[in-house]
Amino acid sequence: VLQKWVNREISNFDYLIQLNTMAGRTYNDLAQYPVFPWILRDYTSEELDLNNPAVFRDLSKPIGVVNEKNAKAVKEKYENFEDPLGIIDKFHYGTHYSNAAGVMHYLIRVEPFTTLHIQLQSGRFDCADRQFHSIPATWQALMDNPNDVKELIPEFFYFPEFLENQNGFNLGQLQISKEVVNDVVLPKWAHSPEDFIYKHRKALESEYVSAHLHEWIDLIFGYKQRGPAAVEALNVFYYCTYEGAVDLDALTDEKERKALEGMINNFGQTPCQL
Repeated sequence: VLQKWVNREISNFDYLIQLNTMAGRTYNDLAQYPVFPWILRDYTSEELDLNNPAVFRDLSKPIGVVNEKNAKAVKEKYENFEDPLGIIDKFHYGTHYSNAAGVMHYLIRVEPFTTLHIQLQSGRFDCADRQFHSIPATWQALMDNPNDVKELIPEFFYFPEFLENQNGFNLGQLQISKEVVNDVVLPKWAHSPEDFIYKHRKALESEYVSAHLHEWIDLIFGYKQRGPAAVEALNVFYYCTYEGAVDLDALTDEKERKALEGMINNFGQTPCQL
């Protein structure tokens, strides 16, 4: 697959899907849903210029520190962390770039994810301000908040329907602007959900992304996923998100085991290292 990708016999999209599959990710498990990168950082221009490198996100950095301003806080958190019991290793992020709640967050407008979201929120929709209501606002929140490190899901590159509230769900209204949450607000350069998907997919297959995609792959699936390279790249997550970090079979205490299983399921899981 790598050779095919290098020879440009398969697209960037296909390559990412295949890597996800090899690393144990699947559409059948919300806790291990395929993970895709944010690839753009320009969600405000009238036109999207894919020949300009400045419109792309820096793929060599974890999403939590794409904004340089966050890097210092993330580093300090890691350096100052001490677990008195010695169980928990130091980490940069207490959240994860891919988890079940995040998948439901993006797909809230389509079933079965709407129902799953409502179950997760004890029988109702989460408050409107926390809903996925705008792509530009979601990107801005990532830039402002080092604790929000959600990457994307593959649907952002082929499934325009998830951006529309075709079922007419009442998702509430935003507190400050009183704006009703309905269809997802798109970047100015996208004239419709289909147009967004078309341009976003074009961006994924662009020359710039083709030349830099391996840097992101190193962080998620490759050598910068753990160990000293991960520390240096500011890419260390909470210990129980890693494969093999916890031996559930060795836990005799049923309660403790259930708690850990719940944590792993809800917290997010780092893909198997390829």
